[in-house]
Amino acid sequence: MAKRSIWKGPFIHKEIFSDISLNKKKIKTTARSTVILPFLIGKTLYVYNGKVFIPITIIEEMVGSKLGEFIPTRLRHIYKKK
Repeated sequence: MAKRSIWKGPFIHKEIFSDISLNKKKIKTTARSTVILPFLIGKTLYVYNGKVFIPITIIEEMVGSKLGEFIPTRLRHIYKKK
C-alpha cells in the first residue's frame, strides 16, 4: 500500500471535521479512508460499510489507522446445518 506524501498530511474528510466542530451528537460518514487523529479519541463515529452505518468508538490505540480498518464490509459464509 502506498503511503501518502508527508507534505500533504493525513487525509481527513472535511465533513467529519465540520461535524465535530459543530458538536453534533451523531456523526455519520462514508469516508473509510479518513485517518484517525488524536482529537477524535472518545468520539463515536457511524461508518458506512456499504449496507448500514456501524458505530465505532475511537480509542487511543486506533490513532494513525484508517476508519475502514475497523469496519467489516463482507459477511462471513456460514454453512447451514442439515
